[in-house]
Amino acid sequence: MSEEKMHEPTNAAVALSVVLVDDEAPARRRLRDVLADAAAQVPNEVVAEAADGHAAIAAITALAERSRRAVDLVLTDIRMPKMDGIELARHLVHLEIPPAIIFITAYDSYAVQAFELNAIDYLVKPVRLLRLVDALNKVSQRRASIPAQALADIQQGARAHLSCRERGRLLLIPIADILYLRADLKYVTARTAQREYLLDESLTQLEAEFSGYFIRLHRNALAAREAIVGFEKAIKDDGETQWQALIRGVPEKLPVSRRQWTIVRACMK
Repeated sequence: MSEEKMHEPTNAAVALSVVLVDDEAPARRRLRDVLADAAAQVPNEVVAEAADGHAAIAAITALAERSRRAVDLVLTDIRMPKMDGIELARHLVHLEIPPAIIFITAYDSYAVQAFELNAIDYLVKPVRLLRLVDALNKVSQRRASIPAQALADIQQGARAHLSCRERGRLLLIPIADILYLRADLKYVTARTAQREYLLDESLTQLEAEFSGYFIRLHRNALAAREAIVGFEKAIKDDGETQWQALIRGVPEKLPVSRRQWTIVRACMK
């Protein structure tokens, strides 16, 4: 059976549409039962289930394409394989209509303190009915997405993927596939061997998060250290020479600024 389980919505006009994300099937079943008990006070309906962040994004995208309806709420565990709940939330905020997100966690003092400092709602396992009803009421009365920076602040470690919205779909881009990142006006382009993706993130923030993977070549460009295969000199329009980085598998050559050349050369030895 598939890792994700889809449910057809019935009373979608009234009920909150909910997606459950937890890598343990018994935990999802218990949460579904508690949600059913809460439905008399806060109408809700589980429209999809998933065992990890990847499957959750696929389920939410499929639901939107099939029913033309945005999901109201994602209840997600934090610690999961492939993609944890925090990273999942960081991708979901890029949706045109982001869902509300409530994290579910076994008691963890760091996580709880971080959530409270950032006004992020959470439930502690095992989830209790009264606490769940209170959380659902908050979503019903004020459905607000979590600020992207708040999620970045509480995540421990870097993401495994970046994401972009394209023709209504949320696309995941594995960090390991990205050859370089280049800023152009208000967008950043992520280049893989196959194609380019437009990101709604700043180059400065990406450099800070992935400093061990990317190296700055120029004020407008970061390159994956492992993707740089060499350097060559080029003549600029003003007649000056400039070093360019050769990138594995693509024809583009990225300029290396005079300021960064010493740093780049030292890092590549």
